[in-house]
Amino acid sequence: MAEAKCVWDLGATLGEGPIWDAAEQAVYFVDIKQDCVHRYTPSTGEAKTWQFERQICSVTRRSRGGFVATTRHSFAFLDLAAGKVEEIAPVDIDNPDMRFNDAKADGRGRLWAGTMDDTESGEKSGVLYRLDPDRSWREMDDGYGVTNGPAFAIDGKTMYHTDSPARTIYAFDVDDAGSISNKRVFIKFSEEDGYPDGMTVDAQGYLWVAHYRGWRVSRFSPDGRLDRAFALPVAQVTSCVFGGADLETLYVTTATQTLDEDELLGQPLAGGLFEIPTGIRGLQSAEFAG
Repeated sequence: MAEAKCVWDLGATLGEGPIWDAAEQAVYFVDIKQDCVHRYTPSTGEAKTWQFERQICSVTRRSRGGFVATTRHSFAFLDLAAGKVEEIAPVDIDNPDMRFNDAKADGRGRLWAGTMDDTESGEKSGVLYRLDPDRSWREMDDGYGVTNGPAFAIDGKTMYHTDSPARTIYAFDVDDAGSISNKRVFIKFSEEDGYPDGMTVDAQGYLWVAHYRGWRVSRFSPDGRLDRAFALPVAQVTSCVFGGADLETLYVTTATQTLDEDELLGQPLAGGLFEIPTGIRGLQSAEFAG
């Protein structure tokens, strides 16, 4: 069984949302709680951080160049070189405690992003949104404690999306226009499993899921059967993406938030970026077409 290796011991408070940039051969991810974007280049070991004065909750490559991001309450274009955030689509969020969390582009260039109550009060106030290439957005589903994921089947006809406090990953049917239907339970985690967090799909159509408070990443078959699991030396595993020249290396983000002093002593690599040589080919991160 392949072992997870910490390639950047950065102690992220909430490392999240990794994407693989094929042109740069680098992985980008965010620290939501520290308002920054990170880049790690495996071939050189170079690690770089961009600090912002506002919360950056996710980053996704644009097919036109640059990035689309979610900030606390809006969709925005992100220029890392200039350090600029250009708001393009503010979302009507009445509760100031709400913020965006995870986001992912689908194969048709649409961006899907969910919100959550940042106080984690237990209210099911999280909403799943879709941002289209014309920069219009719409609500797609609601009633989430903490939205996470999403991920898409190879043919784009199935979307996986998670309510982490409910320990549930749902599957939806997706049509060509981006409408969703037939919401159903795909995987239900037990207490021992922790909480399902960020996800990605490999080239065989299997779903890889980060276990927050579960110490591992697991691979599930398209019918929801556990195929294998990869242990990590940290509890709060947040998300994953395939990268590397052959797309067979899994890059995994983790978090230090909520860990007490004793837990931090026992998990000195918490908040680090890890890599796992899986021997299984993944899929290239999709880009936003707007």
